[in-house]
Amino acid sequence: MVEKTFHVIAETGIHARPATLLVQAAGKYDSEIHLEYKGKKVNLKSIMGVMSLGVGKDSDITISAEGSDEQDALNTLEETLKKEGLAE
Repeated sequence: MVEKTFHVIAETGIHARPATLLVQAAGKYDSEIHLEYKGKKVNLKSIMGVMSLGVGKDSDITISAEGSDEQDALNTLEETLKKEGLAE
């Protein structure tokens, strides 16, 4: 299992559009991928799960991946977060 913590910098946090981008990116991988925020962990392939967290600006989130392509999945999600100006 691999995991990494990110600090959300987007003014609006992770709302509908960025959540959709993350879910789509996660869906390309076979690994189980989770997003953790304030002690709650949800499947990052579930838009409803991600939206239910209500992640706002200046939040710390942890993304974890476990499976055959876990490192590739984490790298892609990190790239998506940074490219979209969501987190660092």
